[in-house]
Amino acid sequence: MDDKHMQIGEVAARTELSLRTIRHYEETGLVAPSARSQGGFRLYTESDVQRLMVIRRMKPLGFTLDQMRDLLDATDRLDADDDLDTDERDRLVDRVRVYERAATEQVARLRIQLARAEEFADALRTRLPQETPPSSAARP
Repeated sequence: MDDKHMQIGEVAARTELSLRTIRHYEETGLVAPSARSQGGFRLYTESDVQRLMVIRRMKPLGFTLDQMRDLLDATDRLDADDDLDTDERDRLVDRVRVYERAATEQVARLRIQLARAEEFADALRTRLPQETPPSSAARP
């Protein structure tokens, strides 16, 4: 195996995704190993890892698998096809822009939720008895 390929365990460690999740994304067509070893092990490239990172970042923002697939298709086509005419390139960029706006909106909603959660934790903290530092007399 050359150093350009990684087995699924290394990819899981790098992406912080479980083996099961990576296999699920393969089954749903979101990502495919770039190669297989002679023994049949999945082999991934850095490009595959980056694709999984896009998926990992989209998941907590509430994007569906179909939306992930659509965005990845648009970015793949933008990255790979220099022969796109201007209209097609513009349509693909517009698709990516829709996802960027949706992500930005969701991040704003999550910031509000986080602020509320922090306020709640602070409110609970104020209801707890304050810990008193040990007195100097208690020290040996």
